[in-house]
Amino acid sequence: MPVILKWLLRLGPTNPIAVRLVQNGSRRTRHLYIRSAYLAALILLLLWSLLRPMGSGSISFRELAQFGADSFTAVAYLQVGLICVLAPVFMAGAIAQEANPRTWDILLTTPLGPLQIVLGNLFGRLFFILALLVSSLPLFAITKYFGGVPAPAIFTSYLIAGSAALFVGSMAIALSVSRLVGKRAVFAFYIAVVSYLVLSIAVDYWLRTQGRGAGTSGSGVTWLTALNPFLALTALLNPTTYPAATPGSHAGLGAWFLERPVATFCVGSLVCSVVLIAASTLTVRSGGLAMMAGESGVPWHRRLLGLGRAGAEHRPPRHVWANPVAWREAAARNATLGRIAARWAFIGVGALWAIGLVAMFHGGGMKAAEFQLALLATVIGEVAVTTLVAINTSATAISREREDGTLDLILTTPITPGQYLSGKLRGLVAYLAPMLAVPIFTLGLAGLYVATDGLGSAGGGSPEVTVPYTTSQSTTPMPVPLVLPEGALLAALVLLPFIAFCVMVGLHWSLKSRGTLASVVATVGIVGIVSGVVGLCGWQASRDFQFVGPSLGALSPATLVWAIVTPGPAMDATIAQTGALASARVALLVGAVVAAGVYVGIVAGLHKAMKGGFDATVRKLAGMR
Repeated sequence: MPVILKWLLRLGPTNPIAVRLVQNGSRRTRHLYIRSAYLAALILLLLWSLLRPMGSGSISFRELAQFGADSFTAVAYLQVGLICVLAPVFMAGAIAQEANPRTWDILLTTPLGPLQIVLGNLFGRLFFILALLVSSLPLFAITKYFGGVPAPAIFTSYLIAGSAALFVGSMAIALSVSRLVGKRAVFAFYIAVVSYLVLSIAVDYWLRTQGRGAGTSGSGVTWLTALNPFLALTALLNPTTYPAATPGSHAGLGAWFLERPVATFCVGSLVCSVVLIAASTLTVRSGGLAMMAGESGVPWHRRLLGLGRAGAEHRPPRHVWANPVAWREAAARNATLGRIAARWAFIGVGALWAIGLVAMFHGGGMKAAEFQLALLATVIGEVAVTTLVAINTSATAISREREDGTLDLILTTPITPGQYLSGKLRGLVAYLAPMLAVPIFTLGLAGLYVATDGLGSAGGGSPEVTVPYTTSQSTTPMPVPLVLPEGALLAALVLLPFIAFCVMVGLHWSLKSRGTLASVVATVGIVGIVSGVVGLCGWQASRDFQFVGPSLGALSPATLVWAIVTPGPAMDATIAQTGALASARVALLVGAVVAAGVYVGIVAGLHKAMKGGFDATVRKLAGMR
């Protein structure tokens, strides 16, 4: 075999790292379940989108082609969404396992070159994502038989999904090679990917509503289209409603981003991936970004602030709470500079953003509908981030201690299982409380602005604090508050028990799972399913059911925030029945109280069940790392 061919094969197909990852991952039942669930979701969506329109009887070939095109569009969006969700899950192992310095010490003693090490990790973990894409190709081929689906669109949608997976995988490998992160960065990586996708879509929508997109009406592609796989797929599948700029109307980067957004996304993902791979290859043997630490082992940023080594044996004494477990969870998580900076940056930026939104609306820079949209996206985004942090911290709170042996030491103390679990719950909720205060403060500031009648200047050249709303059963508009003034109280009443519920679910799976990754994935699934089902049901009920609807809508934090920020559309049936907003507000308050009681009851039930089976579960998983 020629030497050059052998070298190329060692970079990918015969790379020992890639072969090991593929063989080990193929034996894992969890990966099998994920692949099966992925195909099942695509198959069910395809069947539903194809059979639903055919229940009316005979259809023409033109209608059949339209149904095939609609089915392809739905499945393509779902595939890109699942790839964006599953890619961080499969690539999380690159951060959690290979970021261990001991793993790198062993790996760097092998004859493998830097490029082989980096590409072996990348291709070995990316194989499962590409296998998912290939396995769904027959489904897309079926839609082509109905007509209306061109073959180039099918393969281009695959190219978009593959480019997104490649870029996410390259980022995960770069984080792993940096040696500055470990298992705790897995969920932060996941949050960053999801938050970026949601934020870029929201900003793109706002730009198009302002007429700053391409096309004659300004509702076409924007500069963000080529930076988001969902927006790039929209530009590919909906060129009429989401048009690109006319060829030749821009020059330079504008021509790439506004005229060819799909090609720009694919090429940009490839270029960024190559840059990340090259940087990882150059630094893999020199210690990654960890080489920025001095000979004393103290990173430059800690030396700059006069801090000692992170693992120093001595530090100033601290005041411990009555429950030491609760104090440790609340205080020890802020023991590093990075965590302190990240936590308070979230709080400070969130508070400044809230003040800026109200100030911009008061100064006339935003219309009422735009202010409500921005406020809704801000609060729901902040609640989502806080929820994800709660899931990550709680789902690793016990399993992490089992892995590093800390749990064995704690069990030798007089602390009982009930005190241990209560301490975990109290400490984590106390740690998350400042972050939870950000969305509550945002709603409180907007509610105070409405309650004070626009700081006493509404109607005098300043924006009105009420908006006209026409119900579904009337043609006469009625004034509705821009934001419910009591919104912050209602949000606090529901959000705190909801976060406690998320923490308790995370602790439950952290106690039962053998490792941190398994507990995080299980907690995300449970909380996601419960929140999604309750949210969808609450959203429908709040809008269409009288009196009971707003109460049911308060069971989900997302629908509660929706009802607070846009009370008219959110509680339409109740307002239309009574002709006023008072009954709907009372129903929303009652629902918030009931929701708080439900979440508190679930937390108490989980605590009691976990306390009863704590010893048996710990003994069953004793010694596992």
